[in-house]
Amino acid sequence: MPLIQISQTPGISAEQKKATIEAVTKAYAEATGKNPDSVWVTITEVPREHWGVGGKPLG
Repeated sequence: MPLIQISQTPGISAEQKKATIEAVTKAYAEATGKNPDSVWVTITEVPREHWGVGGKPLG
């Protein structure tokens, strides 16, 4: 069973999360031929102060 994990900063709505999960599931299933019912997607919100890019914190 495939598991797709998305990490992002907080800020998208529940409706946007739902749309993201649906779109990612559909795209993966189409690209791999997997049954969409077997695709798991998680969205983890990580506070900005826990991210760093180019050696610098975002928060």
